[in-house]
Amino acid sequence: MSFAVLRASFRKSAAPANFARRSVNTRFRVPAFRRFSTETPPPPPPEPPKKSNTALYAGLGAAAVGGVAFWIYYSQSDAARTAGTAVKSGVQSAKAATNFVPSKNDYVKVYNKIVDIMDSASDKEYDDGSYGPVLLRLAWHSSGTYDKESKTGGSNYATMRFEPEARHDANAGLNVARDVLEEAKKEFPWISYGDLWTLAGVAAVQEMGGPHIPWRPGRIDGFAAQATPDGRLPDATQGADHLRNIFYRMGFNDQEIVALSGAHALGRCHRDRSGFEGPWTFSPTTVTNDYFRLLFDESWVWKKWDGPKQLEDKKTRSLMMLPTDYVLVQDKSFKNCCHAFRTRHSYFSICHCRALDYAYPG
Repeated sequence: MSFAVLRASFRKSAAPANFARRSVNTRFRVPAFRRFSTETPPPPPPEPPKKSNTALYAGLGAAAVGGVAFWIYYSQSDAARTAGTAVKSGVQSAKAATNFVPSKNDYVKVYNKIVDIMDSASDKEYDDGSYGPVLLRLAWHSSGTYDKESKTGGSNYATMRFEPEARHDANAGLNVARDVLEEAKKEFPWISYGDLWTLAGVAAVQEMGGPHIPWRPGRIDGFAAQATPDGRLPDATQGADHLRNIFYRMGFNDQEIVALSGAHALGRCHRDRSGFEGPWTFSPTTVTNDYFRLLFDESWVWKKWDGPKQLEDKKTRSLMMLPTDYVLVQDKSFKNCCHAFRTRHSYFSICHCRALDYAYPG
């Protein structure tokens, strides 16, 4: 029996009761869905065809899932303002031309479709039986390119659709997430890719037993010219200084860096993508604080193999940690934050801190 089947079986039969799957009618937890930044006006009466207005909503998102929930911004750069009025994909133009304004119920339908896609992974024997972790990674990586100074990057414009950003080393394997979400995009062509990807991250966290994640729509699809340069996402081979340089650029502090790292409780690395191999925890499709607990409680040794430097647990040799994970228990500031998360029922128990609000721009 494949490892994926074993993990799928664990998720369905052995997960704690409070992590049980929701029914189709109750999957989308309404309290987690923030109100739009402005009240949606009733559709205006039909008018003769004319140049359409592409304004959608006031609130736009930026860096960052974890995950896996991250802070709202609106870029004020000249290029962004120009794109905000010029960007009109076929479906977005049609939406404006027909005065279609998505309702909350429309987004609920998209959410439920995403959950169906997540669960289809078990039938395809993908990883541990869920696309949830890779959808969360897509939401984070599309958000984690944000630069607070230049107001560039982030989930608005969904520029990972374009090369070379799609081919950046840090985004290796995310074509899996982008491809499976195309099924939802075809069924709901009115939703932008930025909204779809971040809503998928929200669904991933909530459906894997995590907290309610605030989210709101309003991102638009941009141009290839707005793709971000390589090097804005973390390099797993680096240390504390690198983590701070990357995350401080987005506006995070040390506590938030550690909180976001805790999303490594979910999913696994793949040799044919990042070069690293293995899961961080024994339950990679359930939101827990095991990542922090294992960092402290297990003995970690450098793995002897022909791949990049990574650690493995001394006891079972089946778990892994990246150099950027291990630095969280070596750096004094990071270690103090990491210890606090370790002693909580779940690292998401501080979900009101800015780190989780950044994770899913919107």
